Amino acid sequence: MTSVYAAAVAFIIALSAPVMAAEMVMFEQPGCAWCKRFNEEVAPAWPKTEQGQRAPLRRVNIHETLPDDLAGITVERFTPTFVLVDDGREIARLRGYPGDQFFWALVNEMLAKLDQR
Repeated sequence: MTSVYAAAVAFIIALSAPVMAAEMVMFEQPGCAWCKRFNEEVAPAWPKTEQGQRAPLRRVNIHETLPDDLAGITVERFTPTFVLVDDGREIARLRGYPGDQFFWALVNEMLAKLDQR
């Protein structure tokens, strides 16, 4: 019984450990017209897509304090800027929102870099 108990405890501990995964960080700011357009054209669908499943969207206001886990990521004044981050490291960056037709193709190129690691 002891080994079963130890295995169960190890499993529970593994489940409670933080999981580092890829995420798409969107640097934005209030009043950004292109951010608004992204929010209308892409944001509602993002979590339902394969891309959104691989890299959930995380929003960061460029005028607020940068979260500690993004300390190594350069913040720009240009918004929106999309940064694909994995394990706290920048993998790829897209400056601006080029409209929904081009956005998905560019995001796919960014995500392909995850597979090359």
